[in-house]
This record gives sequence, C-alpha cells and structure tokens, in this order.
Amino acid sequence: MRLDLRLIAEMVTPGARVLDIGCGDGALLAYLTAEKGADARGIEIDMAEATRAVAAGLAVIHGDADHDLASYPDGAFDYVVLSRTLQAVERPREVLRQMLRIGRRAIVSFPNFGHWLVRWQVLSTGRMPMTDTWHRAWYETPNIHPCTIQDFFDLCTLEGYMVEQWLAVDERGLKAPWKRSPRLANLFGEQALFLLRRG
Repeated sequence: MRLDLRLIAEMVTPGARVLDIGCGDGALLAYLTAEKGADARGIEIDMAEATRAVAAGLAVIHGDADHDLASYPDGAFDYVVLSRTLQAVERPREVLRQMLRIGRRAIVSFPNFGHWLVRWQVLSTGRMPMTDTWHRAWYETPNIHPCTIQDFFDLCTLEGYMVEQWLAVDERGLKAPWKRSPRLANLFGEQALFLLRRG
C-alpha cells in the first residue's frame, strides 16, 4: 500500500465505519476490512478504478467528491478519508465541510507544495516543479488547488476544525523529526496527514 494509506490505516480504530473518497482501486478499503474489521466503503471518480474495486468485492460507487457527498446523511461514518485528493477537487473547503458533516472525524493527506525542493525549483527555474511527489507536467496534472501544510493549518483555524493529530513525512515514510514545528514541517515535509474533527 502507498505510504499515506498505511499511515491513514494506523489512525482508524478497529470496527469503524469508513468512507474513502477517491479510493482508487480500493487498496485502503481492502486493508481496513481485512485487518481492522471496518465497514469500509468508497467513492471513486475514475470508472475504471471503481470497476476494479467492485470486481475485487469492495463496496465502491462511481462518484465525485465535489457533488455527491451532500447525499449522505449526517454522522453516517466514524471516519471520512480523503487521500491525496484535496488538491484535485474543485471546492476543497466545501468538501472538507461535507466530510465533517457526514463523519465524526476526517483524515486528509496531501502533497506539500511548501516543501523546500518545490520552492527551490520554482525559484531557480521559474517553472512549475517536478518532484517525486509532484510528478506530472502542469498541463497534465489533475491538481488545481495545491496547498502547503501552513495553508491547511490556516484553513482548519478559519473553519474551526480541531486538529487531533498531524504529521509530515518524506516519500520513503520517514516521519519528520520536526513533528512539533509546523513551520519546519512546511519546509521539509514532502507530504502531510491530518486527523480532524469539528470544533
């Protein structure tokens, strides 16, 4: 499983009701079901990926985070997960609101646009960065709202969300030694993971 998915799985309590938005082929759902006894369901915008997940016996529907979350009832899930998808949705603020309406907690992971290598590439070349995390050319990327760790903290403050847990890691999975410093994490963390609840 992808690094951020392994870290997300560590945050989910056994037997939880989980909705994974942008679940891809359902790797996280399969793990949570088998290893944590979770009631895990998914939404995926890519029909081919959704079909693969359903063929593997997973409870996945074809859907879109920007439009389909409103149809879920309040408090339907213990956790609502959005892994490496926040930067690709049209209305990230509204998607987060919906996540914390339908779930008791939200788990969000995203690549950090504030990482030093991204900053250096923009400064030194004057072009959009290409890194292991940001690995598509600007004209091919689905990312329309890149953000930094500091941007996300600011949004949580603005919306009144409680950050129960957060961490920054590199692509190899090494948790950052700057864990207690959002400023340093914003500079050195390649990707971030947040566990949120309503304030």
